[in-house]
Amino acid sequence: MRTVSLLQMDPKVGDLGGNAARIEGLLRQAEASGGSVAVSTELAVCGYPPRDLLLESDFVDRAMAMALDISATMPALIGTPLPPESARQRPGNGVVRVGRSSGSLTGQTEGQVVARKQLLPTYDVFDEARYFEPAHRTGLARSCGGMTFGVTVCEDVWQSAGQTPSSYQQDPVEHIAEWGRQGVDIDATVNLSASPYHSQKFQTRLLVARHVASVLQHPFLLANQVGGNDDLLFDGRSLAVWPSGHAVVAPAWQEGVLTVHLDDPELCTWTASNADDALAHGEPVLCHLSPEEDGSSLDGSIDDLAHAVITGLSDYCRKSGIQSMVLGLSGGIDSAVAACVASAAVGSEHVTGVAMPSRFSSEHSLTDAEHTATALGMTYAVHPIDTMHRAVEGELGGVLDQGHAVAGENVQARLRGLTVMAYANANGSMAVTTGNKSEIAQGYCTLYGDMAGGYAPLADVYKMEVYALAEWFNRQAIAAGRTPPVSASTLEKPPSAELAPNQQDDQTLPPYEVLDEVLRAHIEGGLSAEAMVASGMDEAMVLDVLQRLERNEHKRWQMPPGPRVSSRAFGQGWRRPLASHHLWRSSQRSR
Repeated sequence: MRTVSLLQMDPKVGDLGGNAARIEGLLRQAEASGGSVAVSTELAVCGYPPRDLLLESDFVDRAMAMALDISATMPALIGTPLPPESARQRPGNGVVRVGRSSGSLTGQTEGQVVARKQLLPTYDVFDEARYFEPAHRTGLARSCGGMTFGVTVCEDVWQSAGQTPSSYQQDPVEHIAEWGRQGVDIDATVNLSASPYHSQKFQTRLLVARHVASVLQHPFLLANQVGGNDDLLFDGRSLAVWPSGHAVVAPAWQEGVLTVHLDDPELCTWTASNADDALAHGEPVLCHLSPEEDGSSLDGSIDDLAHAVITGLSDYCRKSGIQSMVLGLSGGIDSAVAACVASAAVGSEHVTGVAMPSRFSSEHSLTDAEHTATALGMTYAVHPIDTMHRAVEGELGGVLDQGHAVAGENVQARLRGLTVMAYANANGSMAVTTGNKSEIAQGYCTLYGDMAGGYAPLADVYKMEVYALAEWFNRQAIAAGRTPPVSASTLEKPPSAELAPNQQDDQTLPPYEVLDEVLRAHIEGGLSAEAMVASGMDEAMVLDVLQRLERNEHKRWQMPPGPRVSSRAFGQGWRRPLASHHLWRSSQRSR
């Protein structure tokens, strides 16, 4: 029977030995699941993205040696950086073949490298031309478990489906199609992938897979990385697609093995590496999609967003050796949801919430903060800042009185940042920043104050999505028979930084449902001021939002990392100048 096991792996970048051991564990799972050939994810040996580790003189050589040393009782195609083919070239991003077939060692010295990546993306979050040399031929794995495979690496298949922003000089999919026309009997084409997650990304990935299967007229199999590495998330959802358009999709946010039966999709199986992960994420064992289904049922939901931000923070802590966290609990929606994410990521027993009331704090700030901490089972501390605030005012009052009122307000935010950092440092914990994308976009946050911390789990989550996440966590708690962690008061009261008497966010910013629409249209949709005004948005409001966006780039350069969940997040995929003067215009202003 023709079976291929896709190793949906969660690697730790740079951990060559640990990743090799992880691959060997997945290979044992694959063998137990009846796989006859195994396929890993892209750069599985070193983890993706390795970034400038690839510039270290011996890193690529050690990775290659580790890949070839992997113990496998079946033929396996393993993703790894490859040494340069000449002294003047960069390393390759490729695939080696290891393991045994028919009792003999496969992949002798002259045939160990099966494929090198041909198409190197340099857009959005990618910068692969900095590190790798592109190949000019497509890989072919013959006599591999009695089968022959076309071998591609991630981006190699995207251009054929029209899903790259510009054209490359070659088409790896067409290369494989040409082999077929020349009489090469290819059982399937495989793709070793590290395709980063964002909302609706799976739908595009499925479109690409269906296109390739249709062009090649044989099954197309994609093994995708899972888990979080720094600010990038990988949702897994490895898949197999047949020329008919029928697709079999592995669960998201779980490590495991998808064993594909090329001759019968109904016999495909999924085995999770960690039963607790499978239970926590609650997805079906496998998903079968008919040719008419576009995959929209699998991603883009608030459920998917929740698992994404939890995975991002959880993996950042696990892979960085961080065991506990501290965050400010204000009684507001952002800190409540950040506390929910932190508790889900590392366990509430490892999270401390600190309430830091001032003279401007409302009565319900403390009660709402305590409600969240108690419902989640976190450690809770109350540390008023009013005494420190008055002391600073006494020392700096003459300075503060001469300037803008926001200078005095920021003192409080910075005292809270100081306090959270003190708790974190004293306990060997990481401070978590609770700000969201809408506020960060507008600079409605304080450097060295509420922006202080090691990670920002909501940094790419718009304000209205924060409210949706709050409802999601409440539903999860109710379903489990627990108290909802986000109180009705937190959900219903007007958002406020509480840095001045009777302060509310909408005194400075547009209502969040309007602000989010403008930001999403510009940041993700690429719409200009003119286009947004033409669509019916208020001109003055649009220009004010865009001007605030530009003025606060300096804050975003200094913000902590956070998981990318949208199609364009602040960070690697957002490369705006720090010092600039861009004149935003609508059609009316340009005349």
